[in-house]
Amino acid sequence: MKVICDRGVLVEALNLVSGVIVSRTPKPVLLCVKLEAGDGSLKLSATDLEVGIHLAIEQVEVQDDGAVVIPADKLTAIVRESADPTITIETEDEAAHIRGADSHFKIYGHAAAEFPAVGVFEGDADYEVKAGVLGDLIQKTIFATARETSRYAINGVLMERDGKKMTMVATDGRRLALARGACGEAKGDGAGCIVPTKALNLLLRLLDDPSEGVRVQIADNQAHFATDRATLTTNLVEGSFPPYKDVIPKEHDRKASFKTDVLASGVRRAALLTNEESKGVKFAFSSEGLNLSSRAPEMGEAEVSVPAESYSGDPVEIGFNPQFIVDVLKVADAEQVAIELKASNKPGTIKVGADFTYVVMPVSLG
Repeated sequence: MKVICDRGVLVEALNLVSGVIVSRTPKPVLLCVKLEAGDGSLKLSATDLEVGIHLAIEQVEVQDDGAVVIPADKLTAIVRESADPTITIETEDEAAHIRGADSHFKIYGHAAAEFPAVGVFEGDADYEVKAGVLGDLIQKTIFATARETSRYAINGVLMERDGKKMTMVATDGRRLALARGACGEAKGDGAGCIVPTKALNLLLRLLDDPSEGVRVQIADNQAHFATDRATLTTNLVEGSFPPYKDVIPKEHDRKASFKTDVLASGVRRAALLTNEESKGVKFAFSSEGLNLSSRAPEMGEAEVSVPAESYSGDPVEIGFNPQFIVDVLKVADAEQVAIELKASNKPGTIKVGADFTYVVMPVSLG
């Protein structure tokens, strides 16, 4: 194999595929990236045996076809530190020679046959969705997934499709985020699947053109996402997702609306005097607006007033983890958000437009 690559494009591609690679593994080949030259392009592949990526770059001159498997960290460091506009990669048995204008590196790797198989996209897609829509749905839900592994079925995002409507849902047991968007014509049923958080974070990095179509295929307990230059394959999370529709409150007695940036600023400021022992902020809603207050022993107290655009219902006081509120306001893509409440011991609902709903459990203020 011998290829001459645009260095900047190669650095970007290596950074993307390296996101799959784990830092520690008993299998050295999993610390590597596979390079395959052919048909006028260079394809990079990486996997951790759960998630796999293929990424093709066209800004190359392929002089000899071939393949090699070499440590990703060493290759990335060499290419990143180079100041040359192009890099030449040439293989010799299981080693790769990387040459610049004033440099030559030889990296020992593995035979291409030793690299684990990475899933490929075969056949027709189940449906297609715009990259901008898919990226928006991921960003509006992924932050609410569980971090611990005790409840495995919520360590990912539920992805469902109903006709031309796509829904993504995430929860960690204390909050729930649900977002909907449009997708293209579909084949087969719309059975849901749970996509791991790591895979979705990687997929977000591949969606650089909002207008590009992403082909989606669910088969054999795997999800495949394909763009014109990349394919991401991931094993699905096993288990049942909680019945999320039962969690979303159906009735509310109080409703307030706020300017998104104003509310976010108020919550961030009220959270400044909280700590691990006292991390709740009291939200006092009334027709006069919203009063936020917090108190932490040996630290002090905070009080912030936030004007409401509108409020209906009796006054109510409720405690929330401020970070949970800040998280959703970061991804709210509207000038105003609505908050719906039933009582101080019932979950609150934040709505952004018609297609984004966020449910958050209250916390005790002690």
